[in-house]
Amino acid sequence: MSPTSYATRHRWIYIGAIVLLVAFVVVGLLQYKAVRDTNQAQEKANRLADELAAAGFTRPDPTTLARALGEDGGIVCEDPASALKSALWKQNLSNGATGPGQRPVIADRRTVEAEALVLKVYCPDTLQRIQSELKDLKTDLTVRREDD
Repeated sequence: MSPTSYATRHRWIYIGAIVLLVAFVVVGLLQYKAVRDTNQAQEKANRLADELAAAGFTRPDPTTLARALGEDGGIVCEDPASALKSALWKQNLSNGATGPGQRPVIADRRTVEAEALVLKVYCPDTLQRIQSELKDLKTDLTVRREDD
């Protein structure tokens, strides 16, 4: 058997092995990024849960926070200082009615504090831009806690 016929016969095996090796490398890199992203999301979620607990809130489940907010805060950090997001956010601080029955209310201070903590952990630069709006809101302790 000549050397060229041996190489020709096994060429497809070599090509197949190289393709498999490249595929394994690509899958490994994608998995590494996914695990890294998951770890970063979990770290931020743990940090937020700790911040909320230190502020007197019930400590939420970090896994749920990680799934909801991811590693970048998701929709919470998508320019909350914009006019539209600010208007929608303030609208959510109303009495909950729709249409002509909707009225502004004095929001609970702790609700605003919780939102500020989320911004502090996930997008601190945005918190600084929206801080003046948070201070301008009329808030009070309107929701009674169990330990009050």
